[in-house]
Amino acid sequence: MNRTFSIGGVHPHDSKISRECAIEPLPIPETVWISVAQHIGAPAKPIVAVGDTVKVGQPIAEPGGFVSAYIHSSVSGTVKSIAPRKDLAGNAQLCIEIQVEGDEWLESIDRSDILKTDFTDDNKAIVEKIRQGGVVGLGGATFPTHVKLTPPPGKVCERLIINGCECEPYLTSDYRTLLEKGREVVVGTAILKQVLGVDTATIAVEENKPEAIAYLNKLLPEMRKISTKYAGISVMSLRKRYPQGGEKQLIDAVMHRQVKSGGLPIDVGAVVQNVATALAVYDAVQKNKPIIDNSVTVTGECFPRQANLLVRVGTPLQYIIDYLGGFPAEAVKVISGGPMMGKAISNLDAATVKGTSALLFLTEKQTRRAPESNCIRCGRCAEACPMGLEPFLLNPLARAGMTDELEKNAVQDCIECGCCLYSCPANIPLLDSIRQAKAQVMGILRARAAAAKAAAGK
Repeated sequence: MNRTFSIGGVHPHDSKISRECAIEPLPIPETVWISVAQHIGAPAKPIVAVGDTVKVGQPIAEPGGFVSAYIHSSVSGTVKSIAPRKDLAGNAQLCIEIQVEGDEWLESIDRSDILKTDFTDDNKAIVEKIRQGGVVGLGGATFPTHVKLTPPPGKVCERLIINGCECEPYLTSDYRTLLEKGREVVVGTAILKQVLGVDTATIAVEENKPEAIAYLNKLLPEMRKISTKYAGISVMSLRKRYPQGGEKQLIDAVMHRQVKSGGLPIDVGAVVQNVATALAVYDAVQKNKPIIDNSVTVTGECFPRQANLLVRVGTPLQYIIDYLGGFPAEAVKVISGGPMMGKAISNLDAATVKGTSALLFLTEKQTRRAPESNCIRCGRCAEACPMGLEPFLLNPLARAGMTDELEKNAVQDCIECGCCLYSCPANIPLLDSIRQAKAQVMGILRARAAAAKAAAGK
């Protein structure tokens, strides 16, 4: 039987209705708005000025701290403004507005389709290319990849895991990437494996993607014949279960190791990267191409045209919708991402960022919440929680604002997967209250750590 994680989980219908849609390039819009805050960590700092002309792939913002990333122009044209603009949640973020003029790329970028399988043994040079390429985790967290590839002193990676689970319902862009760019993903995996100094890399794919599993199993022996650098890379089929693609759940499934509360994957010898990240690593190292575009699934039963689009970073969401035929009359909500962990979009004038993975259109029937009733202490939420938490306890603590008790009961470990909400027969909005409480507790923890650091400095 295929492996899976050991605690909690649910089984929503996968609804992969766009799985047969090949990735197609979206025409370039007339104007893009590129945010400088599209990764975890410090926002990038603009290094262009209004009136400057830029090319595709040119750096336009540099890292604002150790945990930060370069931002590049996704188009060629003229910088029209550098000013705050509302993101998909309606919050103001500093954006660089570029008016598109042609499609001129930096000469250093290799735009050919020729697969480059040989790569340098200089790991420092590879990490620097990844840093210069602005590569971040594209599985949702957008953590700068070059930082993740440099484990803290005393921490050793034993296995690289490439996350191809795509367990969120509706999303299919990673699946299409495996089918259409599988060779490049394997080269990117080999590069990451070498940098981490590990012998073993596992590309983990859920069993509901048999075509991708079969293709990779056919491809890997061919790649091993090309070079010994591709030895040690294998495919693992995992049982369909949500949230299989969660970092800690994936490590549990693949390595049978559990990351402790407050711990990191490297604590148990693992580094996890997404399929799209492995492709971005290939592009940065082998083609000198930074992240200037990404694959976005556009889907929903009420949306007339399913699609997986290759979208330039900074493209307005409304432009994507108009290209596919306009906003469907039956839709009442648009989600950025999947239905379990995605965020509702309040501003369709917002632009895509590196981590944009999907636009999901939902009807009134799909979004209507049933009336909330009293908790009957059935324990289903606790059974479903993949982090071993007790949502039925955290919810009243959250509503009462009892932050000390919330911290003691590890609300900070919540991964906001929504399994508790999905499984609750009383229709209690558990995720809503727990998510807010987690943010409060995390703020307290950060303030406490900063105070301790300041005291130690004295």
